[in-house]
Amino acid sequence: QVQLVESGGGLVQPGGSLRLSCAASGTIFAINVMGWYRQAPGKQREMVATLNGNGFTNYAESVKGRFTISRSSTENTVYLQMNSLKPEDTADYYCNLKNGFPVVDYWGKGTLVTVSS
Repeated sequence: QVQLVESGGGLVQPGGSLRLSCAASGTIFAINVMGWYRQAPGKQREMVATLNGNGFTNYAESVKGRFTISRSSTENTVYLQMNSLKPEDTADYYCNLKNGFPVVDYWGKGTLVTVSS
């Protein structure tokens, strides 16, 4: 069984920074993709950033140049460094793991990021 535990959310002023962490435990296969998604009130969940085992990254257009996803392979931990935060970045942020083949999806419980003055 895989578990994902997020941390690092909170309240930050516009223009500020936060770093989210997601620690994965359990059986993590070499073929996998880890990523971050977010869901704002009244909106659908959307992809923010993903990172596969080969180091290939994918970002939503709205966060390119501001957010950076990275990963510690030794700890199965994925990070999301968020800079120049905007009020529209306010959302619940969820860690996701697409594990193995065929793919099995796992989700964390989410961490709230609020960008407000």
